[in-house]
Amino acid sequence: MTGPGFLAVDSGGSGLRVAVGAGGRGPLARAASGEPVRTGGRGIDPGHFVERLVPMARALCAEAGIERLEVAVVGAAGLAGLGDALRAELPDALRRELGVRRAALAADAVTAYVGALGPRPGAVIAAGTGLIAIGTDLTGWRRADGWGHLLGDCGGGAWIGRAGLEAALRAHDGRRGGSTRLLAGAEDMFGPAAGLPGRLYPRTDRPAVLASFAPRVGACAADGDPVAVRVLRAAARHMADSAAAVCPAADAPVIGLTGGLFRMGAALLDPLDEELAERLPGVRWIMAEGDPLHGAVRVAEDLIAGSFTLPGDEKMLCVTGPAGEDVTRAAGART
Repeated sequence: MTGPGFLAVDSGGSGLRVAVGAGGRGPLARAASGEPVRTGGRGIDPGHFVERLVPMARALCAEAGIERLEVAVVGAAGLAGLGDALRAELPDALRRELGVRRAALAADAVTAYVGALGPRPGAVIAAGTGLIAIGTDLTGWRRADGWGHLLGDCGGGAWIGRAGLEAALRAHDGRRGGSTRLLAGAEDMFGPAAGLPGRLYPRTDRPAVLASFAPRVGACAADGDPVAVRVLRAAARHMADSAAAVCPAADAPVIGLTGGLFRMGAALLDPLDEELAERLPGVRWIMAEGDPLHGAVRVAEDLIAGSFTLPGDEKMLCVTGPAGEDVTRAAGART
């Protein structure tokens, strides 16, 4: 095959998703791995990242008939806070192992943004187990929340699940603010309510366990349970606050919604619509055009075509050129 190839990666808590393709032809082969990249004392482990990614990339290149990778775009969860070692070592490793000449490392919020809205001004609410809002006016990036389930992620799946389980335990105790519907759902999922702390607190995957109860909260809200309705209203308010904090000034801002939490449908989207209208009059929200891997593909195609217009950011998005230099500032200056 002639023409430069690209590698696009989405790395998160559920593992790696990888695509390879060619400029002008889009993705030609895809693969996924359920093993997430490790984090440790240095943050995201670059050695383990390379160990997981390189064999997948080589196999996909062979499958697609791509002989040369010009560009690699890696969207990684935790890059902003835990990505120093990855930023320092991964571009050289990709160059050495795969021949990549230009590498872009992005926070997964950035690739989620591009997947949702493309390279245009606006804001995106990314809501799954956690929650983060990110916005750009194409001269810089702003983020809100995304601080994890202990310090933030307000309105995300773990937040909703925890609030629902609290309401279940209130009902179990006979305290005000409880919901017998949520109590029944909690015991159906986790067993007797009194044993819930012992089953939850020792888990290393507590955010995911908490988030697993969010769909039950959504179902109870859809059926009219007033406590569940209040939980989702509060979640929507948190989402709107985060979106307002990052949305660029505009007469009619566009907000993209991405992430599995929005599969709850009207039980969450209706209060969110109302909260966004109050916080951002004239707002227009849309469901995401694509997911974070789609966003990584879009960035890769723009880099190959020379039409890359996203602003650089030390923590959120950096692009290295053929000699290893950071070229993001120059790329961003074209916006």
